[in-house]
Amino acid sequence: MAGIHDIEVVVFDVLGTLIDEESGFRAEVRAMADASAAADAEDLLALWLRRRESEERGVRRGDRAYAGTEVIDAEAARQVAERAGVDDPAAVARLATASRRLPPYSDSAAGLERIARRYPVLALSNASSTALTWLNAYAGLRWHQTLSGETVSAYKPAPEVYRLAADAAGRPPERMLMVAAHAWDLRGARASGMRTAYVRRPSGDPPAESDVFDGQFGSLDELADALTAA
Repeated sequence: MAGIHDIEVVVFDVLGTLIDEESGFRAEVRAMADASAAADAEDLLALWLRRRESEERGVRRGDRAYAGTEVIDAEAARQVAERAGVDDPAAVARLATASRRLPPYSDSAAGLERIARRYPVLALSNASSTALTWLNAYAGLRWHQTLSGETVSAYKPAPEVYRLAADAAGRPPERMLMVAAHAWDLRGARASGMRTAYVRRPSGDPPAESDVFDGQFGSLDELADALTAA
């Protein structure tokens, strides 16, 4: 696709784009629900996701001082455990670190490998640096550099997170391609001057008709084909 020529660096969102965040959290929450006959795994998953989203939104709006995902995940885990009637500290601690053990999508590792042979590849995530270190090892993903919004005490789509990627790469944002399954993330990247590519995922945030991205792809394989042919 003509829209992704002249790219020098590829930047990937991680959770929900390369990592199947929802399925991974569902498995972790279900393990806790299985310990409580009164708990429903889907209700607990919804509670977990609502709590994380609400707290991150509060940070973005300035309603709460910055707290990293390690803190927010621990808060969410305690709330889910209380709802499930689970008071085992080990079970709560395991759920609090669930973001370190989430599975990749089936095309993530191979797609990244192909792209990383031609371009510097950066991970840019709201997840903490600690979580990303363990998660990347667990999922078997290849990066040249991993960047967390906690470095600038902000969550995407705050502009300082995208500037973090441009500063790390030492390239102007218009020569960098941001890849995500979340249209809200791509809008933030585009507003910061980056080029953008949407990759469809089951739990992503699809583009609106008004969104103008440089490319839209049905899989990471399609994106890799386009980038390696550019």
